[in-house]
Amino acid sequence: MPRIDDYKASRDLAAAALDERPFDQVAAASGFAKAGEGVLRVPFLNRVYLVSAPGYTFADEADAAKEVPLQEQVLILHYLMADPAVSPVGDWAAYREIPGATFYFSAFTKRAIDPLIKVFGENVAGLVRAAPAVGGVLVPGLGDAAFDFAIFPRVPLRMVLYAGDDEFPAGANILFDRTAGALLSPEDLAWLAGMPVYRMMAFAR
Repeated sequence: MPRIDDYKASRDLAAAALDERPFDQVAAASGFAKAGEGVLRVPFLNRVYLVSAPGYTFADEADAAKEVPLQEQVLILHYLMADPAVSPVGDWAAYREIPGATFYFSAFTKRAIDPLIKVFGENVAGLVRAAPAVGGVLVPGLGDAAFDFAIFPRVPLRMVLYAGDDEFPAGANILFDRTAGALLSPEDLAWLAGMPVYRMMAFAR
C-alpha cells in the first residue's frame, strides 16, 4: 500500500507539472467550470472541491475546514494532466482491456468489485437508493441494477450488479470508456472505480 508520503509526493509533482501549463488551457480541457480567476469548481461524487492555481490547492466548497483526501487530490490532478485531445467514444471496456491493467487487476478487484458484491450483492435495493446520492444515473436493462457515473467529465464508468440467489452467487462488473487508459493510469483507474463504491457503502450503513 502506498504511504501518505507517497501521496503527498505524487500530489506535489502533479501540481508542479500543472503550474507549467497555462491555467486556461487546463481548465478548458478538463470539462470543469471556473469558479473565479485561477479556480476550478470540481464536483466529485457527493462533494464539490475548489481547486486553485498556482499550486493547485484544494478546498471543500461547502466547508473550507473539511479535509480533502489526498488520494482524491492526486486523482483529480492526474485527470487535469490528461491528454486534452482524448474524449470518450461511448464504447465500454472491462478493466482488463485497458493497456497495462493486468498488473493492477487484483487491486482493482479488492478496491471495487469485492466490496460492491459484499455490500450490495444481496441488497440491490440498497444500491438503487445509494447510487443516485453519489451521482449515479440508472441504466435500465442491465443486470439487476446498473448505474453510470461521470466522476470526471472525460472518464465515465459503468457499474453493473448481478444479484445472488439460491443457485448463483452475486457478481458485478465496472466498465470504462475504451479511451480511459489514455487519460489515467491503470492504477488511478483502479482507485477511481472503488471511490463511488465506498461512498455508497457509507450511505447504506
